[in-house]
Amino acid sequence: MGWADGHCDVLYKLWQDGEGKLDFYSRNGNLDVNWPRAKDAKVRLQVFAIFVPPEVPRSQSWHVALQQVDDFYERVVQKGSRVCPVRSGEEIALLRQGDQMGGLLAMEGADALQGNLSYLRLLYRLGVRQVGLTWNHANEVADGIEEKRGGGLTRFGHHMVQEMDRLGMVLDVSHLSVRGFWDVMEYKIPVVASHSNAQAICSHHRNLMDDQIRAVIQKEGLIGITFVPKFVHDHPEVATVDCILKHIEYILSLGGKNHIAFGSDFDGIDQKIPGLEHIGDVCNLKEELIKRYPEQWVRKWTEENWLDFYVRHL
Repeated sequence: MGWADGHCDVLYKLWQDGEGKLDFYSRNGNLDVNWPRAKDAKVRLQVFAIFVPPEVPRSQSWHVALQQVDDFYERVVQKGSRVCPVRSGEEIALLRQGDQMGGLLAMEGADALQGNLSYLRLLYRLGVRQVGLTWNHANEVADGIEEKRGGGLTRFGHHMVQEMDRLGMVLDVSHLSVRGFWDVMEYKIPVVASHSNAQAICSHHRNLMDDQIRAVIQKEGLIGITFVPKFVHDHPEVATVDCILKHIEYILSLGGKNHIAFGSDFDGIDQKIPGLEHIGDVCNLKEELIKRYPEQWVRKWTEENWLDFYVRHL
């Protein structure tokens, strides 16, 4: 049984590692997601997010985003490596037939675009196929979930969503304000919540409310169950694999069997759930899922839902 993961921050860590000490192909490196561990977990697809942290000056944000794209091509999907870049549904479909792992470029927060749609088009040409409009704060596109005013899409934000749809990109609503979420739902663009859980189970504001979960389901999108302890349990220090299963069970109760996936957020989190501390540990989660649910369901959640979604929409 394979695995597909809708969100990790490997590229952010590689960018922070300006001296090139981190090695994606070393098991002993300081990366939660690396090739040896991914091979152990039978990862078929990993989404790699470009993330420009808020402390980066606006004038440098585009440059930092491009550095992370370069790290993806130079340090992750090297020529002759076992990880190949994927940009289309056709390329993703081929992952089912071989033993290569696919790497899909995404962006977490559109700050680096600096309100410029030509930058969006350039990123598309470089292989970016999924964009989360915001991180936690506001930018030119919309408010993030931690902005107190809770604003929705700006005028530029509406133009950006329309351009993403024209290009054939996927929109990620994780981190987006509630009002921004509902603005996005007015469009036909394919939508995912790449790394979000159920607010009814864990009350953190980054998680999705019931009506949001139902909206993603109705839109034929996906919800990537995430392993961030504070999004899993109201008392993060006691979060366990069983707590993750409660989020799955709850989304199932809302009709989400065909819309559950996983978005670990590995390499973007410091605190880890015991037994789920790097990508190789997802084997432990698979075992627990198999104990409780039909294997066909588990296969959909751990692998097929992401693959099928991208085959349909890219």
